[in-house]
Parts: sequence; structure tokens; C-alpha cells
Amino acid sequence: MNSQLIHMEAATNGYTEGIALDTNGFVSEGSGENIFVAMDGALITPPIGSSVLPGITRNSVMTLCDDLKIPVREQMIPREMLYIADEVFFTGTAAEITPLRSVDRIKVGKGSRGPLTKALHGRVLRDPHRSRPDRHNWLTPVSVPLGAGTR
Repeated sequence: MNSQLIHMEAATNGYTEGIALDTNGFVSEGSGENIFVAMDGALITPPIGSSVLPGITRNSVMTLCDDLKIPVREQMIPREMLYIADEVFFTGTAAEITPLRSVDRIKVGKGSRGPLTKALHGRVLRDPHRSRPDRHNWLTPVSVPLGAGTR
């Protein structure tokens, strides 16, 4: 229900998506996405205790950041930090990695996808399917009979 209310309020106010705050007024998540904030070459994301869904894509991004030596901190994020961030992006199964160009009509960074978002976007969407071996055990091999799918 909360997710629908977040999305409805955002739409009513002319936004594509909404960002929820936790009970203490700190950034929590989108209506169906986790959120990351990039500042000074590091990523910050709210801790699970901040009413955050423990998302699979969120976890994958944090794992890939470790591979890429990008520091990630789980910490409370005041709303105002979104206004001064270098980059902000959502993660989720449907959202994949979606950069935010603005928050409350205030441009985020340069107003376009930043370098951390770009690096992670390629890694999450492309590399797990092509990497050999599967270092993180993310893929499940499926046997397909010879000639399956052809007519």
C-alpha cells in the first residue's frame, strides 16, 4: 500500500517517481526501488533498518562496487543530501539502474547519468551474462535439449 501511495502522490505533483522518507524523515526508497547517492566517488544507500526493502539488485550493485573498488556506505541519508549529490540512482528488478536527473525539480549533478551510474549499469545488465566463470554464483545453468526452440 505504501508503494502505491508514494507513486500516486508523486504523479499528483507532476513527478515520474517518488522518494519515501522513513519515520525519522530520512530517505528510505522509491515506490518500488532502492536508492543510491554518489558523492565524491563513493556510494551511500540507506541501511535495511530504514524501512528499506532488501532488494536483489541493491545487493548486486553493492557486490559489484566491491569488485570495482567503489566504496559503499549504508547510512542515514537526509533529504537535503539528494540536492547536493553528484549522482542519484534507483535500483530494482524493473528499474534496473535508473539515474535521477532531478529531485524536487533541482538538478542532480550535471542532470544526466554520471560515471558511477554508467559503470554499474553496464556491469549489472551485461557482465553477469557474459562473465566466465560466474564469480558470484548468480547464474543457474539450464540444460536445453538439442534443437529446442526451432521449428
